[in-house]
Amino acid sequence: MFDSLDDWLIIAVVVAILFYGSSKIPKLAHSLGRAMGEFKKGRLEVDQEIKASQAASAASPPH
Repeated sequence: MFDSLDDWLIIAVVVAILFYGSSKIPKLAHSLGRAMGEFKKGRLEVDQEIKASQAASAASPPH
């Protein structure tokens, strides 16, 4: 019955409207967008640190 992601998305939107009301949905979406942005930013920083660490260990000669 609920095989695709679209079906689950519609259900989630309906439930969100029922619980929070239609006036709070934009605020929730804004907060979710900010949280996702911070998560992506943090993940990028970690990826950059890992690459820098790998590059430093590859550049240093073995003992």
